[in-house]
Amino acid sequence: MFPINDTEKNRYTSLPFMTLVIILVNILILIAVGGNVGTYYVLGVTPSLVISQQGGGAVTAVTHMFLHGGLLHLFSNMLALWVFGRRVEDVCGPWRFLAFYLVCGFMADIIAVITRMHSTIPGIGASGALYGVMAAYLMLFPKGRIRILFIFWFLPVFNMNFLNGLWLFVSLIFWAGYILTADKGLIRSVLSLYFPTIRAYLVILFFVLLEIPRALQVLVFDIEASVGHWAHLGGFFGGLFIFFFLRSDAFHRYRNELPL
Repeated sequence: MFPINDTEKNRYTSLPFMTLVIILVNILILIAVGGNVGTYYVLGVTPSLVISQQGGGAVTAVTHMFLHGGLLHLFSNMLALWVFGRRVEDVCGPWRFLAFYLVCGFMADIIAVITRMHSTIPGIGASGALYGVMAAYLMLFPKGRIRILFIFWFLPVFNMNFLNGLWLFVSLIFWAGYILTADKGLIRSVLSLYFPTIRAYLVILFFVLLEIPRALQVLVFDIEASVGHWAHLGGFFGGLFIFFFLRSDAFHRYRNELPL
């Protein structure tokens, strides 16, 4: 499941100015760093250095959010920011949204350091802040429509041949039944199967629930992971503070259960 875009319209402005600025800054920094691993240790968050009061210090709580390990890492994060950040920025305004984004990244940093105190691997990337943005979207627009790319029809997704065969059979039956019964025409029916629009809470909860067992595995078995699962959960927790950053009108509408 890969979120592609939010199909809902903004209420206050059509231009997500700060979201675009953050994306541009991240792209420029990736080009400037050029894969220099040393930069990750200086400006990324290395828990063991933070605990021992060495390295970049508190400034890395901000700088790590703008570092990425490669083009794919950057693309996936910035796509998520575009999908979920646009409407969250709309109800905050650009500068409040920037402040909220940084707060979520800071919360992700704190939780990541606490849970990985002895790690010598620097944490980089915007994903912690993005999980905070997703949490805000979940609270503000739970029934919003998110278009996703679902590419797993007919693909082997399990480690057992029997389950893969069962998945292939079920996919074929559902796929054929949907096309035959849908009143959209062949092309539109196929597109709706691979690019469906589903409720935002289903998309966001899918990603969050995936993080919980992985994060517990890291904590209980004290293993190193290439993905900052606890940073994701920390950022998601930071999203609870969204109500301190809303426009006054947006907060009024939310409090009175009016659509945002």
